[in-house]
Amino acid sequence: MVPLSFAPSLEFNGEEFALVDGRALYWPREQALLVADLHLEKASFYAKHGQMLPPYDSRETLERLALAIRATGARRVYTLGDNFHDSAGTERLEPHAAGMLAALTRATDWVWITGNHDSAMEAAAGGTLAKELEIAGLLLRHQAKKGETRPELSGHYHPRLQLRVRDRAIRRPCAVIGSGGDGGGRMILPAFGALTGGMNAADPAILDALQPAAAIDAVVPARGQLATFPLWRKAA
Repeated sequence: MVPLSFAPSLEFNGEEFALVDGRALYWPREQALLVADLHLEKASFYAKHGQMLPPYDSRETLERLALAIRATGARRVYTLGDNFHDSAGTERLEPHAAGMLAALTRATDWVWITGNHDSAMEAAAGGTLAKELEIAGLLLRHQAKKGETRPELSGHYHPRLQLRVRDRAIRRPCAVIGSGGDGGGRMILPAFGALTGGMNAADPAILDALQPAAAIDAVVPARGQLATFPLWRKAA
């Protein structure tokens, strides 16, 4: 496997984090890895409805996740919803992927935060379930809650930075951070799953979800640095 990249430290609400391979967030003080939107068993869901896709998305996602856990030494894993593409996804895991997931959930303190795709998910894959959590004053939930004034980490939107440089279109998964306004900072993580699309980070739905804010930025690793791209600013 290609070694994972670590972006320079990212400060968020007075805590230090690191973006791992541009898709996961590592929280050193909590020894926790946070990922959003794994969408495990998405291919098998589509196959069940007549659209055949290569059935290896879960393996690829779990291999990438195992590498991130090993690289960071994380002892805890928090998944921020849409862990499976549907609540019955745990039943469709083929033996190899099921064994990988079982090993990961045994090796770490694993918490599944459920999302809109898997709201009825059972803890059949190991770990524990939660609708949302608060860790060290930081809310963990699947979808950003408009009007939230407490610090928050979420997923759901699969944000991607979209740029055009020298007539070349560039699209990269990114984190989107809302800061200022009437409360603490709030961050939407990129999708981690192998078979996930993306939404323009500047889409009105994302900007609206992070209100109130004074500024909203996309953050993405680039050549060993952490690049920030302004998406929205509150009018003076």
